[in-house]
Amino acid sequence: MPTPPYLELHCHSGFSFLDGASHPEELVLRALELGYPALALTDHNGLYGAMEFARAAHDHGLQPITGAEVTLALDLPGVPAGVDGLADEDPDTADPLRRGAHMTLLAETPAGYASLCRLLSEAHLESPRGLPTLPLSRLLAGNEGLIALTGCRRGPLALAFEDAVQTAELIARRLLQAFGPRRLFVELQDNDVKGDGFRNRQLGRLADRLGIPVVATGNVHYHRVERARLQDVLVAIRTRSTLDGSHAARRPNHGFALAAPERVAARFATRPDALRATLEIGERCASFDLTRDLGYRFPDFVGSERGGALETLAAVCLAKLGERYPPGSPHEAEARERLHQELKLVDLHGLAGFFLVYRDIMDLAREVAAEVRGTAPRASSGLPPGRGRGSSVSSIICYLIGLSHVDPVATNLFLGRFLNEALRTVPDIDLDFPRDIREALILRIYERYGSEHAGLVCTFPTYRTRSTVREVGKALDLPQGDLEKLAKLAERRSGGGLLDEMRRIPEFRDKADAPLWQALCELADDIRRLPRHISQHVGGMIISSRPLVEIVPLEAAAMEGRVLCQWDKDSCEDAGFIKIDFLALGMLSLVEDAVDLIAERHGEAPDLSRIDFEDPHVYDRICSGDTVGMFQVESRAQIQMIRRVRPRNLADLAVQVAIVRPGPIVGGAVNPYVRRRELQREDPDFEVPYEHPLLAEALGETLGVIIFQDQVLKVCQALAGFSDGQAESLRRSMSRKRSREAMAAHWEAFRDGAAARGVDETTARTVFEQVVAFSEFGFPKSHAAAFALLAYQSAWLRTYYPVEYYVALFNNQPMGFYSLDALGRDARRHGVRILLPCVNRSAVVCTAEGDALRVGLGFVRGWGADVAEAVVRERERGGPYRSLADFLRRTPAALKRPAVENLIWVGGFERTGLTRRELLWQAGLWLGPETDGARESRRGDHPQTELGLETPYAGLRFPDLDEADRMVAEYRMLRFSTDLHPLSVLGHHLPPSRVRSDRLIDLDEGALVTVAGLVVARQRPATAKGYVFVLMEDEFGQINVIVKPHIYERDRTVVRMEPFLLVRGTLRKDGGTLNVVARRIEAVGGGEVETRERLHPALPGTMEYWGEYRGGTASPFRYLTALRRSPPGVKHFG
Repeated sequence: MPTPPYLELHCHSGFSFLDGASHPEELVLRALELGYPALALTDHNGLYGAMEFARAAHDHGLQPITGAEVTLALDLPGVPAGVDGLADEDPDTADPLRRGAHMTLLAETPAGYASLCRLLSEAHLESPRGLPTLPLSRLLAGNEGLIALTGCRRGPLALAFEDAVQTAELIARRLLQAFGPRRLFVELQDNDVKGDGFRNRQLGRLADRLGIPVVATGNVHYHRVERARLQDVLVAIRTRSTLDGSHAARRPNHGFALAAPERVAARFATRPDALRATLEIGERCASFDLTRDLGYRFPDFVGSERGGALETLAAVCLAKLGERYPPGSPHEAEARERLHQELKLVDLHGLAGFFLVYRDIMDLAREVAAEVRGTAPRASSGLPPGRGRGSSVSSIICYLIGLSHVDPVATNLFLGRFLNEALRTVPDIDLDFPRDIREALILRIYERYGSEHAGLVCTFPTYRTRSTVREVGKALDLPQGDLEKLAKLAERRSGGGLLDEMRRIPEFRDKADAPLWQALCELADDIRRLPRHISQHVGGMIISSRPLVEIVPLEAAAMEGRVLCQWDKDSCEDAGFIKIDFLALGMLSLVEDAVDLIAERHGEAPDLSRIDFEDPHVYDRICSGDTVGMFQVESRAQIQMIRRVRPRNLADLAVQVAIVRPGPIVGGAVNPYVRRRELQREDPDFEVPYEHPLLAEALGETLGVIIFQDQVLKVCQALAGFSDGQAESLRRSMSRKRSREAMAAHWEAFRDGAAARGVDETTARTVFEQVVAFSEFGFPKSHAAAFALLAYQSAWLRTYYPVEYYVALFNNQPMGFYSLDALGRDARRHGVRILLPCVNRSAVVCTAEGDALRVGLGFVRGWGADVAEAVVRERERGGPYRSLADFLRRTPAALKRPAVENLIWVGGFERTGLTRRELLWQAGLWLGPETDGARESRRGDHPQTELGLETPYAGLRFPDLDEADRMVAEYRMLRFSTDLHPLSVLGHHLPPSRVRSDRLIDLDEGALVTVAGLVVARQRPATAKGYVFVLMEDEFGQINVIVKPHIYERDRTVVRMEPFLLVRGTLRKDGGTLNVVARRIEAVGGGEVETRERLHPALPGTMEYWGEYRGGTASPFRYLTALRRSPPGVKHFG
C-alpha cells in the first residue's frame, strides 16, 4: 500500500465529553477505511479513552498515537491577562471546552507519556473540579518526551495574534526554548471556516521566521460527516441550551469529520512541509506503545524475619491452619493438601507479595474498624472489619489470612475460577465493608501508600433511554411535557430503537413521523454508546509502586479527599493494573447497627459467627416466603421461587442466591432446577437427568443444570476437555464488555473437544448455549456461599430481634428491593409498630422504643442531618421543648419554615397538646413570610411576635386532621405511612368484585379475579421476553401480577405511571405461589381521579389542599388524587 500523504494527529472521540461524537473504535475503523496507517487520539484534558483506542487500533492493525488537547493558562510575563479568556471567568457558568488556550500534546516516548500523565493530573487536581487548567509555565518546565502542536483556533498562538503579533511571537519563542525545534510544531488547520486561510498564513510566517516546523491537522470531532448533527446536539447539551440557543458555541460548519488523506493534502498544497511533518511525527511516536510500555508494578512486599514473600505467606497460613483446622478436625488433611497446592500456584505466578499486600490492607481495615466502632458493642462482637466476595472466597489462603469468612474446604468451593496454572492476569479479590468503615479505609489507603500512588477506578455512564430523551429532546426544543412522558414510558429493552418505542405508545404514534421527533429517534441511536461523563466506580482502587500519576492521569472525585484514575475497569485490566475492590455493602452496615442495638437493649451483643446455621425456625420463615427486607432473597422472584425450592441449609441457600440471575435464567436452568427439587423432595430415590453422563460430577450439586459461574469452566473441562488455558480464556471472556460475542468464539474448540469425547454435536450445542448464557452474568459458587451466609444472618436477626432489625433497616436505606413504605408495613406485620417523629423523643435517625420503631427527625422532608443534629443537641442541652414557640426560639436559623411545618404535619409537636392545624396556625403567626430577615428575627426574643402568638390567639381552636388526612400528610412528608394503607380509605368505593389479597388462596386455579393495590415494584427483566411483573400491596398483603407483552403494550401508560392499580385477570396457583395474570389494568379511581386532579390542583400537605377538602364530605378518591402527586416509593427494575 502506498504511503498516504497525511496522518491525522488531532482527533477527538466521545471521551471529549459532550464534544466528540464518535466512539474510538469507529474512528479506528474509519481511519483504516480511508487508508491511514496511524491515528492520534487527542481528547480534551484526558486520556479517558486512550487505552480503549489503543486496544482497538492494535486489534484492527492501526498504529495508535497517544495524546491529549490540554487547556492552558497563559501565565507568562509579558502576556496580557485577557488573552486566554480566563481573567473574568465565572467557574459556575464557564464552558469547560471554550476557555483557556488549547495545545495538542503527543507522547513520543515512555517518558513523554509519563510527562503527559503528570501534566494532565496537575491540570485537574490544581483547578476547580470540572475546569482543568494547566499553567503554561508548568508545561514549559516539565515536557520531557512530548511533542507539542500549538493547537486549534483556541491555541495560544492563534489567541495571541488577536492581541498582538508581538504577544504571539513572545509565546512562540518561549515554547521553542522549552521544546526545541524537533519537538515543537506550529499547528495549521483548514476546515473551510472563514478566517482559516488568514490565520494559517499568520502562523506560517511566524513559524518560518523563528525556524519552527509546521504541521497540518484536521481537529476531527466525528468519524463521518453524518455525525455532525450529533456533535451540534452534544454542544447544546453541554451548554444547557437548544440548537438555536447554542449557535455561538457550535462549530461553524460540518467540516470536522475524519477526511481522506488526499483531501487534506489538497487543502495544504501550498505547505507540503506541513503534510510531511505528520508522517515524521507518526514514525517518531511509534516508539511508544500504550499497551506495552506503562511500567506498572503492584506495591512490593517488604521482607520479614520469616524470609521472602513466599516463605512469609506460607508461615502465616500454616500458623492459622492450626486454628482453623485443629488436629483431628474433619477437614484437616484436605485443608493441608489444598494449602500446599495453592502455595504451589502462588509460587508459579509470583503472587506471594500480592497476597501479603492484601493481608496488610486487611490489617489496615481492622485498625480503621476499631477507630470507627470505638466503644460500641459491635467492637467486641467478633464482627470482621469486612468480608470477601466473588471467586476469592474459594481460596484457602484468603480464608487463612482473613480475606474471607467462608471455609472453602467444608463448602467444597472450586478454586479454578480464582487461581489456576494458566492464569494470565492477577486474580480478583473483592472485599465488602460496612459503609462507614469503607469510607474511612479508602482515605487510610491514600495515607499508607501515598496520594500519588493510589487512585479510584472510574466508570463512564453512557446515555440511557430516559437521559437521551430528556437531553437530546431539550436540545431539539421539543415540548418539555411530552419529553418527560416519553422518558417515563419508553424502554431500552423493547427491541428496536426509540422510533419503534414511539410507535408502540398510543400517545406518541402520531408524533413518530414528525421531522423533529424522527431526528430525536435517529440521534438516540447515535448517542447510545457515547460516554456522558466520568464517575466513580463502585469500589475499585488501583495501587502502584511507581507513582500512579506517571501511568494514568488522576483527577478529583466528587467526594473530598479522593482522586479518580481516568480509566475504567476494562482499561485498567488491559493496562495490567491490579484493581482492589473495596465495596460498600449496606447489609453489613445494617448488621453492625443491629448488633449495637441488641447489646444496648438486651445487655449482650450476639456473635453472628456462632449462631445456629441450621435453625429450623429461621428456615421455616425463609421457606414460607417471609423474606422482605432480608439480604438477597427478598425480591418478588426470590419469594416465589423460595416457596417451591424450600432451602434448609446454607448450601441450599447458596443455590437460591445464585439462581435468580440472568445467567441461569437465559441458560434455561431455573425451571428444571425448581421442578427437580420438588421431585427430589417427593421421591428420595429421584435420579437426576443430565444432558450427558460426563456432566454428572460438575453438575451433581445443582441437579444437572448450570447455576454457578464456575460450573461453566467445569462443564467445558468435563465435556469438551478444555485445558486450563482454554478455561482461563473463557473465564476472561465472561467478565468483559460484549462477553457473549467473546464466549461464542470458543464454540469450535468446544464442539471439537466434545466430539473427541464421543459427544454428538446436538448435545454439545445445547450445553454450549447454556455456557454462553453466563455472558449475561451469574455468581460463582464462592460468591453465592458468602452471600448465603449473610442472607441467613439477616434472617436470623429479623427472626429473633425484629425491632432492632427494622430500625437498622430503616437507617441504612436505600438498600434492597422495597421502599420504606413497604418495609414499614412488613415491620407492622411482624409486630413492630412505627411511631411518628417527635421533637422531644426522636433522634436524628430511627430508634427503638419498646416494641416500636421511632422515626428519626432526619427522615422528615426538608430536614438535613446537620439541622436535625443541632435540634437534638439543643434538646440535650436545654431540656425538652415546651412549646412550638420554645422550639423556634432555641433552634438554628438554618431550620426553615417549610421544614418546621413538615414536622408539624406528621405530628412532631403533638405532645404539646395542640392539634396539627392549631400548630400550623401558630407557626404561620410566629414565622410570618419565610424571608431571610424573618428567619433571623424569630431567633431572638421578638416581643411583638411572641405577644401576637401567645396572647390574642391562645383561645383559638381548630379541629384536628382525620385519619386519612394524616395518612396523606405522612406520605407527603415522610414518603411512607406509619399506620393506614391508602386503599383502606376507599372502602366500598372499590368494585364489589374486588378480592382481598388474603382471600386469593381460597379461590380455585383459573378463577377470574379483580384485585387492587398500591404498586411496590415494577420489573421488566431483559430475560423475561417482554413480560412485566408488578408487585402490589393492598391493606391485607402482597399481590403478584404478571403482565403479558401485548397487555403491557396496550396498558403501558397505566402500568408504568400509576401508583394505584385495579387489575382484572386470571388466578394462577403453582407450588404455593399465587399470581394474577392480567387481562385488563386501569388506575384505581379511574376517571374520577383524573377529573379531580384537573379541578383541584392543590398539593397535599399544603393549606390550599386542606381548604379544598374541608368538611369531610368529599369523595375518598381525593386521597388518591393527593397521593398520585407524591406517591409512596416505587422501585423500578428494567
